[in-house]
Order: sequence, then structure tokens, then C-alpha cells
Amino acid sequence: MSSVKNEASRKAYHLYFAWLISIIATLGSLYFSEIKEYIPCELCWYQRIFMYPLSILLGIATFYNERQIIKYVLPLSIIGGSISLFHYLEQKVPGFAQIKPCAQGVPCSAEYINWLGFITIPFLALTAFVSITVILWFGRKK
Repeated sequence: MSSVKNEASRKAYHLYFAWLISIIATLGSLYFSEIKEYIPCELCWYQRIFMYPLSILLGIATFYNERQIIKYVLPLSIIGGSISLFHYLEQKVPGFAQIKPCAQGVPCSAEYINWLGFITIPFLALTAFVSITVILWFGRKK
């Protein structure tokens, strides 16, 4: 009986940690755009489209300990991570920017930050999406 209870509480932590990462990523993106006044490029907007709902959905699921939400939010995280990976490659690998050039506004290859030579905003988003995906994958109901 106690192993079932431990299993249930352990899975609740998966939701909680995934939600915490999504909140940090959402607040980070808002910090860069609203406080630092970095104008998001087209691919940044797509990443936000996939991250912002995670903050809300995972928050509600954490509150109600509703693990069935994982099958719905996992695709959001995977798709958002794929966009982040493409965006990061566009910034760091020569030739990727020619595959899909941004039509207007800020070029997607622009780097507002470049910490340690490899940490950019899309890298931070990719890290968040991958972390959320891994946590949810291991926390899904068997």
C-alpha cells in the first residue's frame, strides 16, 4: 500500500518540476522581451506559442495531480523543442539561415545574448523543452 502511495507522490513531483521549468522559461522570455526590450523574431514567437500553454496546463495539472495531461502536453513540448533546435542551428551553423530566412522584422539568426560562446535564447528554450519532455516522459502513467 505504501509503495503505491510513494509512486503517486513521485509522479506528482514530475508534474511539479515540469511546471516549474515552464514557468521559469515563460518568465525568462517575458524578461528578455519586456524588460531588456529584445524584439522576438518569428521563430521565437513559435517557441512561445508552445511554451506559454505549458505553464498554464502543467500548473492546473499539478494542482489537481492530473497525470493524464501528460499525453496532451508532451507533444507541445516536443514540437517546441524541435523549433528551438532548428532556431539554435540557424544561429550557430553556417548555411542553416538560408533554409528558411525570416521574411520581416528581426532576423532569426540574430543573437541577443551569447554566453560562453554557445548559450543563446533558443538554446535556453531548447534546454527547457528537453527538460520538460524528459521529466514528463519518465512521469507518464504506465
